[in-house]
Amino acid sequence: MGLFGSSGRFRGYFGTPLTPYDDDLKIDRDTFVKHVRFMVDSGVSALCWPMHLAESLNLTVDERRELARLTVETAGGDVPVTIHTSCPGTDQVIDLSQHAQRVGADGVVVITPYHWRPTPAALEAHFVAVGRSIEIDLMTYSYPDAMQVEVDVALASRLIERLPNYLGVKDAGYDMQDFTELCRVTSELRSDFSVFTGIEYLLPNMAVGGAGSFSACGMVAPRLLRRLYDAVSYGDFAAALPLQHRISRLWFLLQPGYPATIKAAMEIMGRPVGATRLPILALEPEEKEILRMRLAECGVLDEEPYGWDATASPDPERAAAHA
Repeated sequence: MGLFGSSGRFRGYFGTPLTPYDDDLKIDRDTFVKHVRFMVDSGVSALCWPMHLAESLNLTVDERRELARLTVETAGGDVPVTIHTSCPGTDQVIDLSQHAQRVGADGVVVITPYHWRPTPAALEAHFVAVGRSIEIDLMTYSYPDAMQVEVDVALASRLIERLPNYLGVKDAGYDMQDFTELCRVTSELRSDFSVFTGIEYLLPNMAVGGAGSFSACGMVAPRLLRRLYDAVSYGDFAAALPLQHRISRLWFLLQPGYPATIKAAMEIMGRPVGATRLPILALEPEEKEILRMRLAECGVLDEEPYGWDATASPDPERAAAHA
């Protein structure tokens, strides 16, 4: 069986909630619950918290544990929940992964260890130790630009052979040749193995055998993302192409200053989640105004829900201004 007990290969896109803070940069649990429910109600296939988008590196271990539990509790079984348990040391990852299992998560996502740049043998030993410490699903996360090491085809193949619960990989290398080969080889070893991209490049991803993506734009433009995923899933590539181009344009708008830019965009969309912790700087007021204009140019303000209700209409003040 595939990821999350699917009968075959699990396909879809992961919502990746941010970490909301109050004015003192303490965790805002009430807003976090609203944020998670908004993503579930907007149609995500699964959740993963806390990715780097959620400032995982700026959270204490206690905060990570508490909000991991709260993510599972808030999702309420409506979608699968994975917890990002990455740390520099293998024992630390095992500890957080076992905690994720105890609170009811469906799986964990683990990046190659921070700072160390392990050899291929050390990477394999790391992931095998984590995978064997839990009974829930394991997904590896490869981000070679940031980590200087990667989960390549050879390593993924060895992990598939050694770990029955190794069922997916998030590939953030953005190399089409490597991604295509990863899809080809892993599908030959396990037909139910899922390969995801780090950003919503769903059209090229799924056309070569990928299973979907993690989402950075979906909390800002969930309707656009859903339309893209549906078009690609149905094989309507002609409809998917302009939607993919719009997603790409939106991502390049949100990427500078990430994740502060995404937090600012959510505030513009009536879904404020507070500022960011250092060393990430929040946007200045003039930067937010420029962002608002660029979101309008992308059609986001006219099409996407305003506020925390996923079924809501766009910003009523903007609609009134255009009346």
